[in-house]
Amino acid sequence: MLKRIKCGLPICLLAIVIASSAMVVVEAGEWPMYRGPDHTGVSRETGWFDASAGVKVVWEAKIGKGFASIAVGGGRAFAVGNDAKKDTLFCFDAKTGKKIWSQSYPAELYVPKEFKGAQGGPNATPTIDGENVYALSKIGEVRCFSADKGSVKWAAKIKSKHPKWGFSGSPLVVGDLLILNAGSAGTAFNKKTGKLVWSSGPGVGGYSTPIPIERDGKPHVLLLSYQSVVIVATADGKKAWEFPWKTKHDINGADPIVVGDNLFISTGMGAGCCLTPFGKTEAKPIWKNKNMNTKLSGCVMLGGCVYGFDDKNLKCLDLKSGQVKWSEAGLGMGALIIADGKLIILSEKGKLVIANASPDGYKELSSCVIFKSAAKCWTIPAICDGFIYARSPTGDLVCAKAGK
Repeated sequence: MLKRIKCGLPICLLAIVIASSAMVVVEAGEWPMYRGPDHTGVSRETGWFDASAGVKVVWEAKIGKGFASIAVGGGRAFAVGNDAKKDTLFCFDAKTGKKIWSQSYPAELYVPKEFKGAQGGPNATPTIDGENVYALSKIGEVRCFSADKGSVKWAAKIKSKHPKWGFSGSPLVVGDLLILNAGSAGTAFNKKTGKLVWSSGPGVGGYSTPIPIERDGKPHVLLLSYQSVVIVATADGKKAWEFPWKTKHDINGADPIVVGDNLFISTGMGAGCCLTPFGKTEAKPIWKNKNMNTKLSGCVMLGGCVYGFDDKNLKCLDLKSGQVKWSEAGLGMGALIIADGKLIILSEKGKLVIANASPDGYKELSSCVIFKSAAKCWTIPAICDGFIYARSPTGDLVCAKAGK
């Protein structure tokens, strides 16, 4: 039997953590990692939207170039960017934008020649885990920072080859392990010391973030790797299952969605999407088609429907059949999350949009251009305590609110 682990961190996001004063206390409903506490892009937040208030910018900051999203917990927002051949991890007061600390370290911008017009900079979102924050660079340098003061506790280097566009999957904390999408089927470090615990070998990893699941009562990790979906045992990295998923240019970047014993996959790049049983020796897709081609940010699911960007069209798919319920043009290849039945969308050109998450059709409720003259806004927003966080690839960080 398989099931997704909703509380992937030992800080237990289902309740307030009892911690020392030096620990960033993360409460239920916060957003301490990429795609939120449940690894789904769906927030537990409720009551955050008020149509009469409109979308308004609360504060702004400069963080350097990159595509990494924002992690929020314990009243702090963490963001990372690149400037002047350095990556910098920033810690802000989540509500006021006051900078609490920043920590810089040498890092190239890293823009592959094939990626025309890209800004470069880090792709992986920081991960908050109690008193620590973890960050991963494009070339595989992983660091553990004090969440309170920003001091570096340890640093390590991934030995396996980095993907063409650099390491992108965000760190996942499970117990005492820090698990990364590196090598053919993941790599794990001791989260306290940075010592390598297990590695899947010299293969190339994918661009998605590891997802914690339970298989036959034991903890496992699901990864969308270079050319397949794999499940490995959390303790030792032993491969338990594999499902081939090859795309053009081997770009597996959009996180899959665990739905009971099934898995929804959409990565675009010629592969399209499918719903398949997973975890068994042989998996035959329930359906497979080209109705959703999600290139970068993953889809989100609510009420039996999947929402995501099919290239430059926002679509709603019926999960059971894979058929299109509706399609909306005009937002470009954007990114989205869900909170309290609402889609929170960042358009490719920098407009923040709130819309109904409904199979009946697309209905915009409120919007605001938060990044002027922007392009390639491909990073998913984050939400915490009614505040929405979004970043542009050129280095602008905005905190907005869509309620009173």
